[in-house]
Amino acid sequence: MMMGDPTPPIVRRMGPFGKLKVWQRGRDPALAIYRATARFPGTERYGLAVQMRSAAVSIPSNIAEGCGRRSDRELSRFLRIALGSATELECQVILACELSILDAGVAQELLGPVAEVQGMLAKLLRKLSTQAAHSP
Repeated sequence: MMMGDPTPPIVRRMGPFGKLKVWQRGRDPALAIYRATARFPGTERYGLAVQMRSAAVSIPSNIAEGCGRRSDRELSRFLRIALGSATELECQVILACELSILDAGVAQELLGPVAEVQGMLAKLLRKLSTQAAHSP
């Protein structure tokens, strides 16, 4: 590991998606959601917790899959799916908070990284769209 490089060695060995900041940031909500839902009551282990985990994991997974497709059109399609999953996760965090399954402070901590990833995905999608409009 290079001095001062916070990237875990496993990430540096990954394909091109591992180098994308949006993928790196997209992992944060997934990891945080797994930790938060581990504390959910037993009655929610197979309900909202599963939905939240699925949406959270879908964010970096779809970014990676889009990168693996090797075309900007396919990448854009999977980035839109990742953005949809991030929005789904945002809704689920709000619902968990409103149902008193998730502490309001924890919900706020989860929503910050989700909003950051949503913004990054939207920006990347705009960039890809602009590039596509200017290509022959």
